[in-house]
Amino acid sequence: MVAESSGVPVRDASTVVLVRDGADEIEVFLQRRVKQMAFAGGMTVFPGGGVDPRDRDADIRWVGPEVDFWAEVFSTDEASARALVCAAVRETFEECGVLLAGTADTVHDDPASLFSERARLEAKEISLGEFLTAQGLVLRADLLRPLAHWITPENESRRYDTRFFLASMPESQEADGETSEAAETKWMSAAAAIDDWDAGKHFLLPPTWTQLRYIASFTNVADLLAAQRDITAIQPAVGDGSGVAGLRFADSDSYLEALSDGRVQRDFSL
Repeated sequence: MVAESSGVPVRDASTVVLVRDGADEIEVFLQRRVKQMAFAGGMTVFPGGGVDPRDRDADIRWVGPEVDFWAEVFSTDEASARALVCAAVRETFEECGVLLAGTADTVHDDPASLFSERARLEAKEISLGEFLTAQGLVLRADLLRPLAHWITPENESRRYDTRFFLASMPESQEADGETSEAAETKWMSAAAAIDDWDAGKHFLLPPTWTQLRYIASFTNVADLLAAQRDITAIQPAVGDGSGVAGLRFADSDSYLEALSDGRVQRDFSL
């Protein structure tokens, strides 16, 4: 966890960018959060959420890169890295029904049959480790790729130290919108999502906008997953202006173009 220099606690969190090959472009799974949400209400985001402290030292059957890999790539300790990977798998299942777990060779082919357990996870009645053990499932860390690391700027009342993961949508599963946190869910090409931002049709936070631009530079999922990324923590600086209009980060001028000419309202806060 990063230092709390602003006095606001900074929570570890994971976000998962689900991708699939479309007819001509890579498509991503997006959610428009309900406006009542305390953080990023009304904004278009990827599935994700905070870590569960119970996952820090959980005994979980695991396939793929070990915890030390994730700790190194995301610049954290091993206990935190374990919790971040678990959060990525848990939040993806809770928010869109996609379960990155199964056997050592296959993913679960019917996550919908576990809907009641999904609800228990969301209610925090059980931990991910307890769920996986009870169902005899293996966590498939090999289906995840490190993508990015963003930290909420210091001027916000809620702050997260968020690691972004990339995952190809399992062919045997379907993503749904069965979560109380999303008003709308859909697949769309990364390029179309950027175009809609430029046209003022939805609101993207800087990390979401940045990942969509990166994904849109690839023509297929295989190349995207194979690309190596140097993960460096990004914490936008706070400049003049209110809300996101006052943030500064790499390519922030391009991001803020839609704000400066009025296509997107300026008064959003995180």
